[in-house]
This record gives sequence, structure tokens and C-alpha cells, in this order.
Amino acid sequence: MGAEERLAALKLELPPAPKPVATYVTALRVGEFLYVSGHGPVKSDGSLILGKVGVDLDLEAGAAAARQTGLAILATLKAHLGSLDKVVRLVKTLGLVNCPADYKDQPKVINGYSNLMQEVFGEAGVGTRSAFGAGSLPGGMAVEIEAIFQVKD
Repeated sequence: MGAEERLAALKLELPPAPKPVATYVTALRVGEFLYVSGHGPVKSDGSLILGKVGVDLDLEAGAAAARQTGLAILATLKAHLGSLDKVVRLVKTLGLVNCPADYKDQPKVINGYSNLMQEVFGEAGVGTRSAFGAGSLPGGMAVEIEAIFQVKD
């Protein structure tokens, strides 16, 4: 089963592919790699999930925000590639969590994203990853994630 079939089977709704809000592109292909800029938890109505994890949002809500960010990244992949089936594998993820300095569960929050990638791409959706805490993120969003994917024509 390909990624497009898995997405349909999971009954996942992709939000509109986010547009750049400054001077950058949302994704850039270099050879067989697609570099995806930092994305936030964009909902289908275009709004963002806001707040600090560990203050305004609990771990479960933070992980849901990371999953929503993954859906936004999938929307960008589909917009740039035409089909999620052109993804060979997830190579690297950088996850940032808007949280207080003493918060320690950033990896568990970013698992919301990582679990989604595995659901959609199978084992090819499990790549290398870093998860960091951030004192603030653009617009007050709860999570920001960037990634690198290996892709094919």
C-alpha cells in the first residue's frame, strides 16, 4: 500500500498547504532531496494551534499539535510533488516545542509528528530526529517542525 492509499485509509484531512509568511520557500528540491521549511500546526480552517506546552497545553495537546504540523507538512509535500507516493523516505526532522525552560518532554511531543509519518509512509517514515524546547515560536504557535525527505520522480 502506498502513502496515498494509507492517507485515505486513515481518513486524514490535509489542511491547505501553508504559504510562506516571510522571504523563503516552503520546500526546495535539490537532487533527490526535498527540504521542507519550518511548519506550524495549521488547522483546516487556516488557524494555528497556539500556546506553550506545559503551560497552556498538556503533553497530549502538544502531541496533537505536532501531529497537525505533520499534516501541514504532508500538504506541502503533496503540493510540491503531486503525490505522496513520490516520497522515498523521511531522512531528518527538527522539532521545536514552545515550552518553559524546565520542560523535559519535547521528544514525546514531537512523537505526535513522528507517529503520523510512520502511519503514512511505513518504516520509510521513521528517520533521524532532534527535538528541542524553544522559549517562543513565531505567532505563539505550539510547535514548529522542519524536515528533509528523499524523493523520486
